[in-house]
Amino acid sequence: MKSYFKENIETYLYFLLHVRGYSPHTIKTYRLNLLEAVEYVSIEFDDSYKIDLIPYRMKLIGKNKKTIYKKVSIFRSFINYLKEQKISIYLKNDDNIKVPKSLPKPLSASYISEAIQSSKGSDKLMIILFYTLGLRVSELSKLKIEDIKDGWVRINGKGDKIRDIPLLDEVKTELELYLETFKPLVFIFENDGVGLSENKLRYKLSCVFKKIGIKASPHKLRHSFATELLNSGARITDVSELLGHSSLETTQIYTKLSSSLKMDNYKKAHPMCKERDGPV
Repeated sequence: MKSYFKENIETYLYFLLHVRGYSPHTIKTYRLNLLEAVEYVSIEFDDSYKIDLIPYRMKLIGKNKKTIYKKVSIFRSFINYLKEQKISIYLKNDDNIKVPKSLPKPLSASYISEAIQSSKGSDKLMIILFYTLGLRVSELSKLKIEDIKDGWVRINGKGDKIRDIPLLDEVKTELELYLETFKPLVFIFENDGVGLSENKLRYKLSCVFKKIGIKASPHKLRHSFATELLNSGARITDVSELLGHSSLETTQIYTKLSSSLKMDNYKKAHPMCKERDGPV
């Protein structure tokens, strides 16, 4: 019975690689995790497949919560794929694992600059747009040529929330050169008129930074964008709008001011820290 699922794992991985655009590295990770899961889950069949996750989750006891969450999520996505293929499956003991939220550390501006200097073409423009616009990878994936006009970039973000982000003159020059050279038809980053997938963009970005010995992701660049603005004195309300956050609270969690900037702002704001003509 488990051999049936192992065969379907390869079908699923082929789908992820050739249809969803997952990187070869991600496919390798998925294969290892799925084969491990199939070995440990309990599978029964009468009128449908009933898969019990308990044996597998027992095997994962002691591992980091994030690791457990990732492994179970990979297996769950495989089961959902099979359900889409009209295979009758019921997953038992699939309780969600609560994982504390953590934010990626922002990349140093010097590292980002080095990555830009060492890249060219679409790779170079990709890094520049992530870093100067603070985009989510989903937003850059569907960014169209028509979205850029008169020095502004119009972004259709989460929940169809529209926001406009100014385009720096240097970025505009780089973009115009790219468009003239590569002549995309609809999307800024595309293949035969179809926008590059989110996973393809992640993979391209990681490869560029890997060359300079840095582990990076689109979200790290987005975090760097926000952190640099706040550390340079930008108002958090403006940064929140540029990021496309639905509430200021999200931005406060997402970005952290440096200790030195907090102290500077405190000294400027508190009346007892301000310079006075006479004694306090």
